[in-house]
Amino acid sequence: MGHINIPIFIPHLGCPNQCIFCNQRYISGTMAFDEQKVVEQIEEVLTTIEGQDAEIAFFGGSFTGIDRSLMIRLLNIAQGYVDSGRVISIRMSTRPDYINEEILDILSAYTISCVELGIQSMNDDVLKYLKRGHTSQDTKDAINLLNKRKIPFVGQMMIGLPTATIKDEIRCAEFICRNGASGARIYPTLVFQQTELAQLTTEGQYIPLTLDEAIFRGAKALKVFVDSRVPCIRIGLCESENLHSNTCFMVGPNHPSIGEMIKSELYYNLISSKIKEGMASKSIIIYCSKGAVSQIVGNKKKNILKLKEQYGIKCIKVCESDALNAYDIKITEKED
Repeated sequence: MGHINIPIFIPHLGCPNQCIFCNQRYISGTMAFDEQKVVEQIEEVLTTIEGQDAEIAFFGGSFTGIDRSLMIRLLNIAQGYVDSGRVISIRMSTRPDYINEEILDILSAYTISCVELGIQSMNDDVLKYLKRGHTSQDTKDAINLLNKRKIPFVGQMMIGLPTATIKDEIRCAEFICRNGASGARIYPTLVFQQTELAQLTTEGQYIPLTLDEAIFRGAKALKVFVDSRVPCIRIGLCESENLHSNTCFMVGPNHPSIGEMIKSELYYNLISSKIKEGMASKSIIIYCSKGAVSQIVGNKKKNILKLKEQYGIKCIKVCESDALNAYDIKITEKED
């Protein structure tokens, strides 16, 4: 049985700041929020899914910062679907500074599976430059409150933010894991039109990551989550027509397969760390978990070609193994 989110986008509702990189109305493809269409949106998705667990997800804005009466009305709609058995739970995205005891008292009356926190960075200088409007301590406080209430959280982080280094990104990923996250998301920084970041880019004050740089840095962050057994449930923004429109997207590592590319890069690094000197000029078999063959092989056999070139390996075969989990690999030498 699969799992699916039924996304209800509420762009900028409840968000007190305009971060320099953000234009949620463009990203989500939702220019305005119409409360009257929420039920229609949920019903439309429910008619297309079968045999899958579904949950209603309030994304795109700071859900716990919107007008209280609206938040409760939306929660009541969602809870009605939970009570009827048509969906299993509710999740939401919000800012760390909009988690407090009063908000959690409200949420405790509903079937909340997860709160997704837009952490982005744990470096206060980066947060200040971004005009996030909150500090790393606000993130720590929010997570402490969620953990105290036993409400699972997903940590959302970004790579390639202005003034941020790869060390900042690794530390952010480590913080998310260390504090008990049930999952994580990695978002490469993209430059959207009509944002302050677009102006900074035009002026040459910000240089976006290239696709190769984003893949390299994304793989470093992903490894932290893999090593800590924290599921990374998304890499890159969800695809929409707006991500490829010149009226929305300006520049940055925007690729529909960036998640697969980052996973493939991590697999290459893991395989490289396990190849022994004696394997040069020989044939090897790489065993992996179910479904990982394409990520190990890489786009247009990129990883296989690189491994052969770098290590002088004669032949490489990739096979699935039921005994291995994701990102676990085993390498054996093959008789010619």
